[in-house]
Amino acid sequence: MNQDLNILQLVLHASFVVQIVMALLMLVSLASWSAIFRKLFAIQRVKTHNETFEKEFWSGASLHELYTAASSKAQNAGPMERIFASGMREFQKLRERRVSDVGTLMDGARRAMRASFQREMDEVESNLSFLASVGSVSPYVGLFGTVWGIMHAFTGLASLQQVTLATVAPGIAEALVATAIGLFAAIPAVIAYNRFARDLDRIAIQHETFIEEFSNILQRNVSAQSSPAAPR
Repeated sequence: MNQDLNILQLVLHASFVVQIVMALLMLVSLASWSAIFRKLFAIQRVKTHNETFEKEFWSGASLHELYTAASSKAQNAGPMERIFASGMREFQKLRERRVSDVGTLMDGARRAMRASFQREMDEVESNLSFLASVGSVSPYVGLFGTVWGIMHAFTGLASLQQVTLATVAPGIAEALVATAIGLFAAIPAVIAYNRFARDLDRIAIQHETFIEEFSNILQRNVSAQSSPAAPR
């Protein structure tokens, strides 16, 4: 078997359908890596913003000062800061309407924060389903290319009088490259998906914990004040 079986030659000599499958898988792999890096940087930004805001929140600063700062930089604020701003905004609106019932005030603030929490998680989870799809579908697409390539190779051998390993191996090797490329696209996507899913679970728990802690602070302030003045 003196025929050159390097990857480039195998791709160039593959059947047209197999080449299309390979090209599709390479494009999907590039898109997957792009989504991985975007998600990696996005999650890191979320963590940085949340840590910065948590330090400010627990430093003893006034809720009104924090709310003013969050409102002034709404586009550049982190998810936790926007959740805080949503709850504080609703709380102040209810107080301005002379609502004095503690349950009504807290329910309104919690609903606003929960709605903001869902929006933030939807935003941070974007493209995660794409990685899951790449990880689950790419191997099967590559397998389709391999099956088609092997079928094409054996069809071409039907007219030969004598078939040896040297005549069979190139066609099979060309077809197997499609499966290899499918795995090349799928494995990083699966690893990244599992890593990001764990990170997002931690972020969600962090946000939910903050909502409960902030709700307790609001409730203590409402209970301690008989007038509709703002907390802290």
